[in-house]
Amino acid sequence: MSAHLSLATPLVELSAYLRGIGSTTAGKLATELATALGKVSPTSVTVEDLLLYLPFRYEDRSHLPRIRDLVDGQAASVIVEVRAPSSYPIRTKNGKRLTLFEFTGTDETGRIRAYWWNQPYLCQVFAAEQRVILYGEWKFSNRQQCYQVENPDYEILNEESDEDVPEMIHVGRCVPMYRKLGAFRARTLRRLMFRLLGALEDVPDDSLPDELRVGIGLGAPLPSKLEALREVHFPSAARHLGAIEARRSPAHARLALEEFFYLTLALGDRRQRREQSSKKATMQITNAIRERVRQALPFAMTQAQKRVIREIVTDLTGDRPMSRLLQGDVGSGKTIIALQALIIAVENGWQAALMAPTEILVEQHARSLTRWLAGTPYRVAALTGRLKAAEKKAIRQALAAHELDIVIGTQALIQDETSFARLGLVVIDEQHRFGVMQREKLVTQGAASEAITPDVLVMTATPIPRSLAMTIYGDLDVSIIDELPPGRKPVVTAIRTDDRRERVYDFIRQECAAGRQAYIVYPLVEESEKLDVAAATAAAEYLQREVFPSLGVGLLHGKLKSEEKEAIMQRLVAGDVQILVTTTVIEVGIDVPNASVMVIENPERFGLAQLHQLRGRVGRGAAKSYCVLMVSNDLALDALERLNFFAQTADGFAIAEKDLLWRGPGEMLGIRQSGVPMFRVGDIVRDADWLTMARQAALRRLQEQPKSAQTLAWLEQARRWFPLAAGGVH
Repeated sequence: MSAHLSLATPLVELSAYLRGIGSTTAGKLATELATALGKVSPTSVTVEDLLLYLPFRYEDRSHLPRIRDLVDGQAASVIVEVRAPSSYPIRTKNGKRLTLFEFTGTDETGRIRAYWWNQPYLCQVFAAEQRVILYGEWKFSNRQQCYQVENPDYEILNEESDEDVPEMIHVGRCVPMYRKLGAFRARTLRRLMFRLLGALEDVPDDSLPDELRVGIGLGAPLPSKLEALREVHFPSAARHLGAIEARRSPAHARLALEEFFYLTLALGDRRQRREQSSKKATMQITNAIRERVRQALPFAMTQAQKRVIREIVTDLTGDRPMSRLLQGDVGSGKTIIALQALIIAVENGWQAALMAPTEILVEQHARSLTRWLAGTPYRVAALTGRLKAAEKKAIRQALAAHELDIVIGTQALIQDETSFARLGLVVIDEQHRFGVMQREKLVTQGAASEAITPDVLVMTATPIPRSLAMTIYGDLDVSIIDELPPGRKPVVTAIRTDDRRERVYDFIRQECAAGRQAYIVYPLVEESEKLDVAAATAAAEYLQREVFPSLGVGLLHGKLKSEEKEAIMQRLVAGDVQILVTTTVIEVGIDVPNASVMVIENPERFGLAQLHQLRGRVGRGAAKSYCVLMVSNDLALDALERLNFFAQTADGFAIAEKDLLWRGPGEMLGIRQSGVPMFRVGDIVRDADWLTMARQAALRRLQEQPKSAQTLAWLEQARRWFPLAAGGVH
């Protein structure tokens, strides 16, 4: 056996360092962990990756209750000895056949009953006279005259012995509980973590700058990395359990700060490299350009819009490529800002590209820009997947020959066959719908012959809380439009239960009779056995036939062909469709000023930020507008609490903060949004203060010692931990 195990040791090689771990077991463990972490290859998984697979909870087993101390309805862990395990079939009242496995458990104070449904394999797991720990909610059974527990978590104490691992790591202390990792249960993982931590020697403690390690801002020095790992897995004292369980202990701070430091260091370095090694598109502002912009503007700008365009103009005319995030609430006028940036780029002889996530939004942008730029010589085209092959080819040839000035498109813009003659500006709308690498792909599409890095303007109508923006858009400057255009009225939001549905339908009829239009939004397109919600397709047919026979009811969802979507939108804009039944395909970018009512079915299925986007589709005209949340009569109290908060709040940033708190960053922006980094220890909501500290330290290091050996070593590790954040234009 090799004597030196390090954090960087590949997990597949663990059999060479620990006795009793075979190569097959090591390979299975690496494969399971790679799957859990989303890594491509098990060979890239290290001992450090396993040690950062932290307990999801802890049990204070220093004073486990006896059977006589159990309380009806409370969860607890109890050590018992197994008596009379058995398994037998049961037929329920409705005829279902089930298998019941049960046993009686005893200690010196009494007897309990534990049982599981449809797990007959437990006959091979439990045997008489075993000592086991059972964890679950205990209920007193008058029929059995004892406490019983249904489907409890369990751990067999005398299942195996290991001379390297004392029994005291499983009982008599604060015990870590791990989520099952494939076939590896909590007890197996606990033994393995204990052995790994005992085998590690001389773990370097240089993964943080001095000001973070000494605990500036935390009130006390932090433990070393090895001490922190030992403490988070095997807490030294139950009295610290509160801080440990909340993941706010000094040990957690040490490990979370490292994650945050590496991420923000990678983002800062990515930006520095882009700025220092890139030649930007040279632009200037003349009186003629200012006049061209004024002529194209459809209305006077707000003070917030003026402030933001000044920030963007400073970037465009500066000596470094612009990297700016433009945040603006629904209806704040981000597209008008983009219009001005596009004009400035084209007037300086550059091409400009605007990428949007859906064909509907691309078509709408194309209509708006074509209308606003009607009096200019600019050549504008839209490139989407629905175009015929010959049409796509013609547009791409025109782009390569600089016969087009502005192109609006979906991801068709980042296909390999698309190239630009002189791309100087990239605008990406609803950036959270794209991944980091998609943004970079578009940036690198243009002007390779001139080695020009285009200016980049990223826009989103989803307000991004500061902590989330630091982790996803940490390489961007931020501009915020915090003022709505004059005349925009707040949308009245109300929650209505199913028993008031007919009154809601009457209200829609009144609005349509007054010449206005309505949306009715459903979460799903087709019926689902898992989600008991009405489908948009079936609902549209029912509403047209039974509820609104004299009105035009249209249907829009993501499975329609592009030409069908466009036809529905044209009918909606023309007023031929009074009521549009739809899914969240209308969440972003749809602008029909005549629509005054938004009815959202099963709103509890949506996140708050998504509801805010949907609500933003109304209230875009002069008429007073309404958003009605249709809920069931027996909606859960926690869901009702969220909806009440939403109904009473119009501030998009306040809504986004709550959404981030309740659902986390992945769910808030779309669970597979590839720009969201995965943290093993830190949490950007809970640990926002640590994130800020780490970011300040990272940026200070890049500014003061960018080329030192230590900084370069940290950057190498940061790129391994966060490859997406570290990528970019070199």
